[in-house]
Amino acid sequence: MNLCAVIPVYDHEEAIDAVVNAVLAQGLPCILVDDGSSVLCARTLDRIVRAAPDKVTLLRHPHNQGKGAAVVSGMRHAAASGYSHALQIDADGQHASTDIPRFIAAATAHPQAVIAGCPQYDDSVPGLRFYARYLTHVWVWINTLSFAIRDSMCGFRLYPLPAFMRLAEQHRIGRHMDFDTDVLVRLYWDGLEVINLPTRVVYPTDGVSHFRMVRDNVLITCMHSRLFFGMLRRFPQLLIRTLSRTKGAP
Repeated sequence: MNLCAVIPVYDHEEAIDAVVNAVLAQGLPCILVDDGSSVLCARTLDRIVRAAPDKVTLLRHPHNQGKGAAVVSGMRHAAASGYSHALQIDADGQHASTDIPRFIAAATAHPQAVIAGCPQYDDSVPGLRFYARYLTHVWVWINTLSFAIRDSMCGFRLYPLPAFMRLAEQHRIGRHMDFDTDVLVRLYWDGLEVINLPTRVVYPTDGVSHFRMVRDNVLITCMHSRLFFGMLRRFPQLLIRTLSRTKGAP
């Protein structure tokens, strides 16, 4: 296995320093994708790269294209650079970088699987957002005909790059906040196992959220609709897979 970390960044100048240092401390080189950030954040990213040019790569979008587009750009660069697996982690400091060794260990044991973070929240998470996530959970369970994916919205996960790139080349994956769920469901459809890894998640340390209530909820609703009709086309295969898993369970 040859691993790196991909971090999409959009105006997280207050938190990104600590996130990059924490990832580097775990021994992973970083690919930062500046998704059209402000001048202040861009300068911060330039400084980070100058401090560790052999460990940090910076890609730039000329304008904001969305989290999903930034992740895909980073993954494409990682694959072209010869990495076999890539860890996706958010730039706002909400993910526990100390869990990275657990993600790597799980990927080493299951190299063809997606290692998906399953958030364990503290009291910093707003109650409304916590319970609203269950709307997506239910749709994901419907669209996979299984409970194999415990949480599709957590942006802390580790992908096998060949499978990710095949998917990205065949489908236009969600480019904004619809990305995390869209890509995970479609990878499951493609036959990948999903290993759910509990991990501590706190609310963003820099207080910056780029979730746009109207736009992103519309995008997520459209995504669930597309996935539902995709599930109908795959219903027999998905049902057989779920029944096989149930039959094989102890």
